[in-house]
Amino acid sequence: MATQERGLATRRMILEAAGSVFAERGYSAATVADVLKRLNLTRGAVYFHFSSKEELARCVLASQADISSIARDIKLQELIDLGLVFACQLTRDPVLQGSVRLSLELDSVGLDRKLPFRNWVDRNHQILEQARTQGELRPHVDLLETAELLCSCFTGVQLFSQVMTGWMDLETRIRVLLKHVLPSITEPSILVQLDLSPDRGLKVGAELSALAAADERVEAEHGDC
Repeated sequence: MATQERGLATRRMILEAAGSVFAERGYSAATVADVLKRLNLTRGAVYFHFSSKEELARCVLASQADISSIARDIKLQELIDLGLVFACQLTRDPVLQGSVRLSLELDSVGLDRKLPFRNWVDRNHQILEQARTQGELRPHVDLLETAELLCSCFTGVQLFSQVMTGWMDLETRIRVLLKHVLPSITEPSILVQLDLSPDRGLKVGAELSALAAADERVEAEHGDC
């Protein structure tokens, strides 16, 4: 178990270094040597976990699918929380920052840049389906159209925020986006219950951290047994 945990920690450390490099230099200009400069590891240790720069980039690119969420009774609140947590995490997570740059760069040749966008559309669509089942959506709402709209608008907002403030105002801009979109798709009785407060992203992030810590304690207790 200890060996496995060390292996996972090393893999995460490599991904964080790679994310930072890709975020700063992009795919074409980045090299495995750049990643090694940020790590106290040998080239062999890196290649034990990742066979090439391309595999590193694919794993960084796919990291957006790892954004955690918490099930809510109101599914549109779950959708809101997912976007706000992403906004908060993007300001401090180098892997996520690298993923965003790779997904937007035209010179990321050989990478499936559509992957994170398809993942987000699918995730949005699933939550919207649940919201429709619970009567949260207006009758006219097209689920796929709305899922794609949210993804594309979110992409534009985060790119604008990156250029203007280095993502420092991203959560605020996402709340503004949702404030304008939600009234057009949400039943009024549900709309008044949704929480778009300024500190919502931080609160949900803290909730996720507490749940993760509890899971780690349970795993440690089982390991001791």
